[in-house]
Amino acid sequence: MDRQPLELPDLELITALQPTDWQNIIPSIEFYINSTFCFPIKLIIDNKIVGIGTTIIHNDIAWLAHIIVHPEHRNQGIGKIITQTLVDSLQTKCDTIYLIATDLGKPVYKKIGFETETEYLFFKDIQADRNWKISEGILPYADNFKPYIARLDRRVSGEDRLFHLEQYLGNSSVYVQNNIVEGFYLPSCGEGLITAITNPAGSELMKLRLMTNENAAFPRDNLTATAFMHQNNFKEFKRATRMRLGIKKRWQPANIYNRIAGNLG
Repeated sequence: MDRQPLELPDLELITALQPTDWQNIIPSIEFYINSTFCFPIKLIIDNKIVGIGTTIIHNDIAWLAHIIVHPEHRNQGIGKIITQTLVDSLQTKCDTIYLIATDLGKPVYKKIGFETETEYLFFKDIQADRNWKISEGILPYADNFKPYIARLDRRVSGEDRLFHLEQYLGNSSVYVQNNIVEGFYLPSCGEGLITAITNPAGSELMKLRLMTNENAAFPRDNLTATAFMHQNNFKEFKRATRMRLGIKKRWQPANIYNRIAGNLG
């Protein structure tokens, strides 16, 4: 059994690990390999890649992502080995580690010491109301909004990650009232991150996103987003668990109106 960094030539070899109920993993893995703050690894047995996993580092916080074991090698402790390897690599770098757990992975992470923080609610097959209109408070991104987005994101996520998000700012939108940025929407950041500090900002940005998307996912703590979905008869179809290892950080899940993705919450 050998643990090595995952490299670009490995991309064609990991298609066999693709979970049937996940989106195509190759673009994410390629991003990790080419990034300066992501560190993907592979686990090899008999010259075959049997599992992969990645750490994503945002200064003193890290995320574990795409921990996947080949179907033929499950229930052999490989998932735990990969996870522990990633955790061990972060001991002197980060004091808090997050991940989003599937039902299959959750027992493995609990054994390592991860604790449940919250759940994400998932909705699909959403049909936007034809009467929805884009709020006058929603404006296209301009450079002067960047510091406001940075502060808002850090306040809500508890992470210092603008260096990661700024590549997605170009086609983003903000919600402004009385010259105050109350929320933002990054449509090209994963599944479309929406963060807002007021209910109107969150609801209006959700409408904007749902005009071109048929799914949504956000923490169960966001009662406004949950009520919005139920009032429009959109049905929840599954949940996933956000888990933490290490120091509990201050963050505001009630202000996340759509998540980034399973690799970043």
